[in-house]
Amino acid sequence: MGSGITEDVILPTDEELTVQEVPLSGPALKAGAFHLGKACEFENNEFVLCREELKDPRACLNEGKALTSCALNFFRSVKKTCAGEFTQYVHCLDKSSPDQQFTPCRKTQAVFDKCMKDNLGIDRPPYDYFARAHVHKTERPRPPVEGPAVYEDATPGLPPDAPKPPAKYGNRYIWSW
Repeated sequence: MGSGITEDVILPTDEELTVQEVPLSGPALKAGAFHLGKACEFENNEFVLCREELKDPRACLNEGKALTSCALNFFRSVKKTCAGEFTQYVHCLDKSSPDQQFTPCRKTQAVFDKCMKDNLGIDRPPYDYFARAHVHKTERPRPPVEGPAVYEDATPGLPPDAPKPPAKYGNRYIWSW
């Protein structure tokens, strides 16, 4: 029988779970994804590290809130400084291809990238940036390391002096004739 929710499981309250969402469409999130990933890299890594190490999403609510707050602040700063360039890029992604390809929008992307670099100091990272290995330094304590599971030996070996009669039909190994 699988593990289920019992009375011992403490679930977060609605107040703990309620945060302001990032109110943007898919094309807008895609347009800002590279710069957002770079601007909120620390918060994202903290959240993902927490989720992977603790295996309990309830324990990572604060990290998730920090990540959402970072994303909101990032898009607010984009709206203040590069709203026109960002909107053009979003419309291009949305209207130029059915699956929001980047290729038809390289010119509007370049204009948006220049605005981000000039006004916010954020360079567009190269395409393989998020696939590279990065060292993340955190103040969070390491979770306790669980050792391998130890099971009682179900089939103890034969005693050293046990009789070993020859095989009934000869050698079992093909290569040793």
